[in-house]
Amino acid sequence: MTRQEHEALLKRQEYLTTERRQEVAQNLQTARGFGDLSENAEYDDAKNEQAILEAEIAVNDIKLTNAKIIDENEIDESRVHIGSVVQVYDKEFDEKVTYSIVGSAGSDPLSNKISQESPIGAALLGKEVGDIVQVETPGGLVELEVLAIGIDKGEN
Repeated sequence: MTRQEHEALLKRQEYLTTERRQEVAQNLQTARGFGDLSENAEYDDAKNEQAILEAEIAVNDIKLTNAKIIDENEIDESRVHIGSVVQVYDKEFDEKVTYSIVGSAGSDPLSNKISQESPIGAALLGKEVGDIVQVETPGGLVELEVLAIGIDKGEN
């Protein structure tokens, strides 16, 4: 993962283990006050919320423990890697699109930050300017031409 992704995940984990855990514990305490736990929907909801929170914390712990930070200085800008910003030409829609290739922890498709594990991200890895990629996506076959490759400096 990129340094920015790692820092964002650390920040998220800090929030989850401090503020969010307290909020969920308070919700659980409030729900307990509503009476009989066997017929208490608020309590069940609070327990589910707690389980989801703890699962996310556990997954993030694993990601942070196994994280390999990509050193921007070691990235070959002539090829697409995690941390690359890639401008492509989408032939079907006749438009230029810019993607940031990120680790799965930093994926945000609405901001064009795509995981190296996504169909388009995986297809672009290792490609150079001028390469044409055809990739099957859930929306159908996409044909992209790599126009430019840079490094995501985390400024956006």
